[in-house]
Amino acid sequence: MKFEQIGADGSTEMRSRAIPEEVPVAIECNGLGYAVLMASPGDLLDLGYGFALTERLIDRADDMLDAEVHALEHGMLLRLTLSPRVADRLSDRIRHRTADSSCGLCGIESLEQALRPLPARQRRWAGEDHAVFVALEALEAAQPLGAATHAVHAAAACAADGTIRRVREDVGRHNAFDKLIGGMLREGMGWDDGFALLTSRCSYELVEKGVLSGCPMLATI
Repeated sequence: MKFEQIGADGSTEMRSRAIPEEVPVAIECNGLGYAVLMASPGDLLDLGYGFALTERLIDRADDMLDAEVHALEHGMLLRLTLSPRVADRLSDRIRHRTADSSCGLCGIESLEQALRPLPARQRRWAGEDHAVFVALEALEAAQPLGAATHAVHAAAACAADGTIRRVREDVGRHNAFDKLIGGMLREGMGWDDGFALLTSRCSYELVEKGVLSGCPMLATI
């Protein structure tokens, strides 16, 4: 993007910088329109898996029979096919309006659905605080989109010593975390004794996603 920068003395100079792309992503589950998100267009299969898991539509990778990404004139279509074992869950979670990110709450019909109890965590963080700062120091170098635009969030899976194992980026913080969770699910990668580090504020929805993915600890900016 090109823009005109005005100096303190009133002089002007044409500058350019990269800006992150953000597109509508329609999510279809078993032929039913489920949600529309605004998201960065990369790693959309990961987004589909992570979104389905944190929406409680699936419990494991093999609950997803198929996932396809299709480019449309005005955005992207993420077409998910869920197994018969979990297909009945769709009726309880169908959305009735467009959401602005995969926050897990936008458009839910009832308060009961929005505030469902979370399962008890099976694992707890047993590492040292120093590991979080090790990961934080290394995170910037692991964000290519962030380095180019300075305008996206990142979600990182970190080992117990703070080593960064995987990173996903997106304009939306919820999307970035779903992409990370979905990428790990597709790879069969567990949290082990590590933790998640996000470049955003903490919120209920991110805590919910962390718990549902089995994350032992969530660290945020």
